[in-house]
Amino acid sequence: MKLILETKRLELREMSLDDVDFVASMLSDPAVMQFYPKRYTRGEAQVWVERQIARYDEHGHGLWLVQDKTTGEPVGQVGLVQQFIEETAETELGYLIHRQFWRQGLATEAAQGCCEYAFCRLQKEQLISLIRPVNTPSQGVAKNVGMNWNGRRVQHANLEHYVFSILQAEWRELSSHS
Repeated sequence: MKLILETKRLELREMSLDDVDFVASMLSDPAVMQFYPKRYTRGEAQVWVERQIARYDEHGHGLWLVQDKTTGEPVGQVGLVQQFIEETAETELGYLIHRQFWRQGLATEAAQGCCEYAFCRLQKEQLISLIRPVNTPSQGVAKNVGMNWNGRRVQHANLEHYVFSILQAEWRELSSHS
């Protein structure tokens, strides 16, 4: 399994079918999935992992498994996903941490690592995050990495989402002050 990036506490690597049990546990948890249209069965979680593997081949990125650097224990999935928003291809920064690992700053840490990867390694000009209006924890993570909501709303998966975004130049400016 290909290691993509490391942060102070985390490793992000490509998923494999060996990760289906963890992903299924996370995607079936009612608290984790409260802002998604539904919870996923184990079979649907396997399709989810297979879709990420296909994204790695097609786009060079997707959602990656996030694991604790010290223990190797999986804690969630964070990564970069190609989305079509209003018929335009955009790169979304997505993050989902399993409930027992909440409130430790792991989503922000992994998301910051993904921003650096996207802007420095992949030379992306902009990242977006699609966030439901009621999902204030996710909005907090977006703000923590320097994203802003400029009032743009879209329908995605038949639900209203705010589009948070950050340009490479904005990220570089913020990073230079850290």
